[in-house]
Amino acid sequence: MYQYHCLNAIARVGLKGFGKEYKETDDIRKAEAVLVRSAKMHDMDLPEKLLCIARAGAGVNNIPLDTCAKKGIVVFNTPGANANAVMEMTIASMLLASRDIIGGVEWVRKNAGDPEIAQLTEKTKKKFAGTEIAGKRLGIIGLGAIGVRVANAARHLGMEVLGYDPYLSIDAAWNLSRDVRHINDISEIYAKCDIITLHIPATDDTKGIIGKDAIAKMKKGVILINLARDVLVNEKDLFQGIGSGKIARYVTDFPTPAVAGHDHCLVIPHLGASTEESEDNCAVMAVLETKNYLENGNINNSVNYPACDMGVCVKPRVAIFHENAPGMLGQFTKAIGDGGHNISDLSNKSRGDVAYTLIDLEKDIEDKLIAKLEKIKGVFRVRVVRKTLNGK
Repeated sequence: MYQYHCLNAIARVGLKGFGKEYKETDDIRKAEAVLVRSAKMHDMDLPEKLLCIARAGAGVNNIPLDTCAKKGIVVFNTPGANANAVMEMTIASMLLASRDIIGGVEWVRKNAGDPEIAQLTEKTKKKFAGTEIAGKRLGIIGLGAIGVRVANAARHLGMEVLGYDPYLSIDAAWNLSRDVRHINDISEIYAKCDIITLHIPATDDTKGIIGKDAIAKMKKGVILINLARDVLVNEKDLFQGIGSGKIARYVTDFPTPAVAGHDHCLVIPHLGASTEESEDNCAVMAVLETKNYLENGNINNSVNYPACDMGVCVKPRVAIFHENAPGMLGQFTKAIGDGGHNISDLSNKSRGDVAYTLIDLEKDIEDKLIAKLEKIKGVFRVRVVRKTLNGK
């Protein structure tokens, strides 16, 4: 029986998918799998028994990915599971920034006790008048699961949409409306768009992507929306852009001392993916990924290991985590052959400095062969998949 541990509250509709062969434990040291949302894991002592971590959400900056990779711990996320929730929040952000709805609501609340509020409203409402988003040009940076949904929804709302993504996937391209213009130069987004929204991960290449150089290229009075990650926007440069009139409104889902309460910033308390449906979807996907890996050795939607899928495990299967270096596969097959085993199927995938090899054998693998594979230089971990359903 496999055991799993939840570092955060995970939707029960997802956990039910584990079934009778899995048990939840309060002790992380006993768990083969960990499910997490926002808990910080960088300073945690990861137990040797731990095989995988499933992040019920997209961002994984709370998980030590490199450390996990070197320990042979697969880290999953759930891309697309919360895409609709974030798309809806993006559309709401555009409307809130284009029309001063929040200012108007606050004015009514402050004047709720005035018996002449109806008449006063007609005289005051001009202060909160704004513009419609129909006919405006929207620039989307990042056309993943969320960006594509935003693009298609914006087209239905009558907006002209420009999208930038140098790594546009085939699936995203198929799902993208033909009316969306795919832009190859991000500067065109800055120069032409009335509203710009970010839907990209926080990486070394994207941190501070919205800084003084990008802002200098933007149209005067642009609305900037960031529901992705706070570090994508340089706050010092942001405020200079607001002061110069380049940026009319900044909408973000990430409160910081600098932006919270600023007159030109609409700050949402990280609600982009916080819907019942989104949390359920993320939990269901995280559990399915975890089960498929534990029971079959298959890796899908990992952020630190390559995708590798050999279907349902019906024969003895060995999984090897190792450096992406020349000659590794030859050493594995030689050791297996010398041990008197015949390989019936094999898959070897790499991602950056790490690689993952799945091998199906005709008969059960002995402990001494496992030990021999573990001693090969560059091997991080060796596990036998479903030799028995006990987590070994």
